[in-house]
Amino acid sequence: MKKIKIFTKQYLIGFIIGIIVCGTVSVIATTYFPSNQTTYDNSASGMAATDVQGAIDELYNVCFPPTAGDSILEDTDIASSGDGLYADEYEDGRYFYKGKNVKNYVTFNNEAAGWRIISIEKDGTIKIMKDASIEQMKWDGSDSNNWDRPADLNTYLNNTYYSGLNSTAQSQIVSKDFSIGAVAYNDTSLSNSINNENSKKWNGKVALATASEYIRSNSNQGSCGNMNQVYDSTSCGNTTWMHNSTLWWTLTPDSVRNIHVLVVHSDGDFSNGSAIYSFGVRPVVYISSTVKITGGTGASNDPFTLA
Repeated sequence: MKKIKIFTKQYLIGFIIGIIVCGTVSVIATTYFPSNQTTYDNSASGMAATDVQGAIDELYNVCFPPTAGDSILEDTDIASSGDGLYADEYEDGRYFYKGKNVKNYVTFNNEAAGWRIISIEKDGTIKIMKDASIEQMKWDGSDSNNWDRPADLNTYLNNTYYSGLNSTAQSQIVSKDFSIGAVAYNDTSLSNSINNENSKKWNGKVALATASEYIRSNSNQGSCGNMNQVYDSTSCGNTTWMHNSTLWWTLTPDSVRNIHVLVVHSDGDFSNGSAIYSFGVRPVVYISSTVKITGGTGASNDPFTLA
């Protein structure tokens, strides 16, 4: 790391000692002069800061490069009620957008505000979902609810659909483990359902949202907080951004009716669909942690942009 030089416009009547080491960052600073009387010559380092704190921030980012998820978390307040971004209470390190009116729109594949962020993952990747269905398709023409078979929809999304994305979008996607375990449509414990989903994994680039993610996107956890509640209620679509008044496939098989898959109904509740039926398809991908979020507030008319 190149030497830092500090100069003062007026009298130097203090000292600054900085020790910055990747893995451990500590800064001891004692100053007896206003910061606006101190300039920082950063020309030798190739960085841009002209003040000491800015230099520390830049050097910290060299040691610990910010992730795509970090960029959003730094500029977003974590919610405790209402609509917003929540810390996931079931899986440490994850953050979910909950509620009907949340600022989670993102431009991806040159589709302005065409995608929405489901979650920010522990590793800094972000999981995004197409806001509208691409078309009506069968989950599997052989009436199997095993995504890893592979199901027909799995093959289509990871070949034909993926190949149709532009090269920039393809480079931003990372292969990740998707949870494909079966759940009981009438389970009253969301924690149990999540564990069942996570009991089986499939690694790939394009899949769908899980049933538990639909539930976790709901801000009304009291009435719409488990499989049984959402299955029986037509009001749960009023408190989640994922509901778009259409019928679409989830990734989650039904363990009770073993050839069925859970479907989000146009009323916002769950139903069971035989895999040979044709319902809406909303692709889901993970965006690399190295992708930068450039501007935008996440609103539909001011979406996040990936670069």
